[in-house]
Amino acid sequence: MTTAFLTDPSRYRSVLRQTALYIRNGMILLQWLSLVPVVAAADLRELPLQQNNEGDWYLPAGQYAGNFMVSRSVDFYCETGAIIDANGEGHAVRIKAPETTISDCNVQNWGRNLTDLNAGIFTERQADKTVVQNTQLDGAGFGIWVDATPNVTLTGNRIHGDESVRSQDRGNGIHLFAVTGALVIGNEVWHTRDGIYIDTSNGNTLKENFLHDLRYGVHYMYSHDNEVIGNRTLRTRTGYALMQSRKLTVIGNQSEHDQNYGILMNYITYSILRGNRITGVKQGTVGGSAIDGAEGKALFVYNSPFNVFENNLFEDSDIGVHLTAGSEDNQINGNAFINNQRQVKYVATRLQEWSYQGRGNFWSDYLGWDRNGDNLGDIPYEPNDNVDRLLWTYPQARLLMNSPAVDVLRWAQQAFPVVKSPGVRDSAPLMQQPDLGFISTKTADRGN
Repeated sequence: MTTAFLTDPSRYRSVLRQTALYIRNGMILLQWLSLVPVVAAADLRELPLQQNNEGDWYLPAGQYAGNFMVSRSVDFYCETGAIIDANGEGHAVRIKAPETTISDCNVQNWGRNLTDLNAGIFTERQADKTVVQNTQLDGAGFGIWVDATPNVTLTGNRIHGDESVRSQDRGNGIHLFAVTGALVIGNEVWHTRDGIYIDTSNGNTLKENFLHDLRYGVHYMYSHDNEVIGNRTLRTRTGYALMQSRKLTVIGNQSEHDQNYGILMNYITYSILRGNRITGVKQGTVGGSAIDGAEGKALFVYNSPFNVFENNLFEDSDIGVHLTAGSEDNQINGNAFINNQRQVKYVATRLQEWSYQGRGNFWSDYLGWDRNGDNLGDIPYEPNDNVDRLLWTYPQARLLMNSPAVDVLRWAQQAFPVVKSPGVRDSAPLMQQPDLGFISTKTADRGN
C-alpha cells in the first residue's frame, strides 16, 4: 500500500468500507484505484498500482492473473515485465469509466468465446475518450473490442492471435461496433481473424496500421464517412474488404502479396480511392486447389457505382481490375496498370469510358503511338474485346494468343465495330506512367 494511500485518513476509512467485502485469502482488491474483479475474487490477484515521483500511476513488473474491470477513470502504464494474464477466461481488462488511459502493458491469455465477445481489452459504451496505446496483446479471442464507445484512441498497439486456433475461430484484432470518432493509428495486427473490423460505425479514421497474415486486413460493413489512410496489408486473404458502405476516403494504402483480392468493393458508393498501391495479388488456394472466382484481383468492384478511382497503382497481379454487377458511372483516370496478367475484366452490357476530362490511365501493354507529343495515345485502349472474353471462357485458348487466327479476329473487330462487344475504353491513354506519389517496383516509360 503506497504512502499516497495513507495521506487522507478519512479516505482510508472509506476505502476500507468499500473493500471489506473483497478481502479473501489475504488479498485486498483496491476499488478506489478503479480496479474491481469481474469474477470470483479467489481466482484473481490484485493489481498493486503505484505512483512514481511525478504522480503517475503504474503497474510494477510481475505476473498478474485474473480479470479486471476499470470502473473509475484512471491513467496508468505498465513497467517492463508487467503481464496481465486472464487465465483463458473472459475479458482481461474491461473498461467502464470514461477518459481512461492504458499504456505500455502486456495483456495475454484471455477467453476465446466469441459469442461472449471475450477480449483482451473491452471498452463499454460509457467509456468515452478511452486511450489504449503501446500495448502488447496475445490471445485467441478479440484483441480490442470497442462496444459503441465514442471517441476512442487506439495507437501503437501490437495484437497477435493464436495460431493454434483455426483462423475462422479467432477473434478480430481490433473490432469497432457502432463507434464514432475513433482514431486507430499505427497498430500492428497479425494472426487474428481480421485485422480491423468495422461494423455500423461512422466517422472514424484508420491510419498507418500494419496488418499481415490475416483473413481480411481491413473489413468494413455498413459503415459510412470513414477514412482509411496510409495502411499496409501483407499476406492476407483480402487486403481491404469494403462492403455495404458509402463515402469512404481510401487514400495512400498498400496491399502487398495478398491473395484473392487487394481491394474488394461490394456495394460501395460515393467513395474516393486515390494513391493506393496494390501489387502482387495472386489467386488463393485451399488444400492445394485454386479458389474459384478469386483469381488474384488487385481491385474487385461489385455493384459499386458513383466512385472515384484516381492515381492508384495496380501491378503484378493476376487481374488488375474486375468490374461487374452494375459497377458503372465511376470516374477512373490517372491510374497505372502495370504487368498484370489481365489488365481488366469487365462483365456487363454497357460501354465504360475510363478517362476523365481528356486524361486516361497508363497501361503497360498499350501498343499505340503519340504523334503530336501530348503524352496521350492517339488510339483508344480497349482491354477486353471479344478475344479477351473468349479467353475468360476458355483459358486453354491462351495457347493461341500469338497465332494468326487471333490477329485476324482482332483486326475484324476494329474494321467492323458492329461485332464488338461492349466493354472498357480508355480514350486518352497515358504514354508515361503518372507520378502517383510513391515509387513503383517497375518503372515503365515509352518513347513517342
